[in-house]
Amino acid sequence: MTVSLAASLIELALGSELGASGDAGRNRCTLEGVTWQSMPDGAVELRVRRFEAMALRLASDPFVLEIDRIDVHELVARRRTEAGVPRLVSVQADKAECSGLKLHGPLVLPPQIQKIREASQGVDASAATPTVAGQAAADAWRLAPLNEAEGTVRGQITDAHLLFDADVTVPIRHGQIDFNEATVEHVGPDSRMGVSRMGIYVDAPNGRSYLYQFAAAPLAGVVFEHRGTLLGPWVSERGKLQLQTFAESMLRQGRRGPGQGLTQQARLLLGRTSLSGELRLGEGLVAVPGLQVHLEGRHAIGVHSQSVGRGLKVEMASLAARDAAAAWKGAQMGFDRATAKLELEVLVEGPAMRFALHVENGIAEGLRVDLQRRGPDGGEGT
Repeated sequence: MTVSLAASLIELALGSELGASGDAGRNRCTLEGVTWQSMPDGAVELRVRRFEAMALRLASDPFVLEIDRIDVHELVARRRTEAGVPRLVSVQADKAECSGLKLHGPLVLPPQIQKIREASQGVDASAATPTVAGQAAADAWRLAPLNEAEGTVRGQITDAHLLFDADVTVPIRHGQIDFNEATVEHVGPDSRMGVSRMGIYVDAPNGRSYLYQFAAAPLAGVVFEHRGTLLGPWVSERGKLQLQTFAESMLRQGRRGPGQGLTQQARLLLGRTSLSGELRLGEGLVAVPGLQVHLEGRHAIGVHSQSVGRGLKVEMASLAARDAAAAWKGAQMGFDRATAKLELEVLVEGPAMRFALHVENGIAEGLRVDLQRRGPDGGEGT
């Protein structure tokens, strides 16, 4: 099938606009085994035994998808005409292999993460009233792979006139941060990190400074510091964080009450802090509002940032996942199994954030997208 006809069928079936072809090598695609038929329910079904594309660019404002190469097997797309306007209702495929995939656009955060981010920027979001849907979404968080996390996170603070120049090392063992093992090294006597009922702190030679303040205590997943006896050390136990329980608790509650979040000192330090880390996550369910997926096996993750205040990059050499389900703007999406080598970059541009997802190579099986409008009873609407 000719490239122009194949491209026209893609636009017709998927309802997305192919990007501008600035050169002859862009948007090259071939289709094999194409059939087109009307269904008893009035929909039109397009079946493609094999769809292969090179240098593909699909734009659906505000997101852009670019793929160096994609090979899709047993593709089925269904369209229905409503009020004279054709509309895509579903897409599915047995298998898809891709390389050089890049998806980029604005990063829309779930309300709970957005509130925590606003707290880190000093924005007062305490007056916001959660909706019923927001309350339901708050219960959706599940971060099981953190329960078996192992690794080390390192931060380097430079030219930090508020506190000190420092090298920070935070080990993570068995899904837990033990602040007794965390180190803050700098010129002069070293500092210590810990967690009290007020928040996460640094005890420096010139006194205690809080990095993150809690709105209220106690919090789930936190073992608070213990003070020694009168003749013993001032703090005998620096405290611990159980990562899965603590993170889920923080995300479920979002920001509650004034005073919670990063302190002004910590916000200034973020722009002067570089970050690197190597983590190995466990397996299990990852669920956030609008998305859930099961990770299989151990996953090595690299985290890098030249300036935490301006963004960070996360690399995963080998992702293995199953039973994914996502919902976005009325669409239901998912896959049965997937493997990939990927990289996620998050960029902070003032109050806005952008993301770029790079997949060097990936395979997904049992792909499905359902765009059918649903009635109040969950059935297909008209």
